Amino acid sequence: MAQTAALLTRTALALGLSALASVAAAAPPGTLPYGAYDPGGDYADDPEVVIEHLFVPWQDVYLPSLVEADAYARERNRALLVTLEPWTWTRSERNTPEELRTGIASGAYDEYMSAVCSVLATLDSPVTLRWAHEMEHSDGQFIWSNWNPPDYVAAFRHMTSLCRGLASNIRVMWSPAGDPGLEAYYPGDAYVDLVGLSVFGLQANDLLEVGRARGFAETLAPRYARAAAFGKPVVVAELGFSGDAAYVAAWDSAVRTVGDQFPNLVGVVYFNQREVYPWPNDFGLPDWRLDHRVIDPAE
Repeated sequence: MAQTAALLTRTALALGLSALASVAAAAPPGTLPYGAYDPGGDYADDPEVVIEHLFVPWQDVYLPSLVEADAYARERNRALLVTLEPWTWTRSERNTPEELRTGIASGAYDEYMSAVCSVLATLDSPVTLRWAHEMEHSDGQFIWSNWNPPDYVAAFRHMTSLCRGLASNIRVMWSPAGDPGLEAYYPGDAYVDLVGLSVFGLQANDLLEVGRARGFAETLAPRYARAAAFGKPVVVAELGFSGDAAYVAAWDSAVRTVGDQFPNLVGVVYFNQREVYPWPNDFGLPDWRLDHRVIDPAE
């Protein structure tokens, strides 16, 4: 217990997190540091939220938006988790795995990484960089996923080293989804400060796959075991859940209260948005938003 508390304290300081306030506005109950990707502003006035999560592309990015996010975070005493996606959100022939791999290897994308990281260096909020996440996934969502592992490792080392050289203030998060085989993509201890995971619970999918609802701890456990094997602090960098009222309540009551079960777990970050990529089994785009995640079983 003492070791767990010490690890939480050390990592909170490393991320620049302040002490948590005692009354939550929207955050679940518990003591585990909590954050959110929150484009709708549901957590804007919640003193329990200590991590502000951003998603930005490295091409066609509006760099002043990072400065604006920094001001927003500082006003709320929050750290920034910046997920930097190595592509453009505009449809383009640039969005191919081959173009990305060869471009990184040749240095063609260094200017994009340098532009973003030069701004990160100027920010006052504590910053954690999460680059090219969920790289072990094979579902086709990301052009940087399911590569030959050595190619990804080389790209991760190159890009995060470039960023560290420009922004010595950042922490680096390596963030697989948590699938089997993720260890092949691990870039090495020298390149990683924290390990991120993605944990989503969809009651309808649970019922299809195992015939019952799975809780947060059960869903997290195999992913956590794979991530904790590296000996780094672990963060659930993307968290979402949706189902009937009982299912949502069970997850909500657990996500910040499972620290003793997972001693390396030092934070959870909610994805307060609708899913952006179709789930398998014809489940479409689940809605993780706070006001939409409870689903009437009759619907």
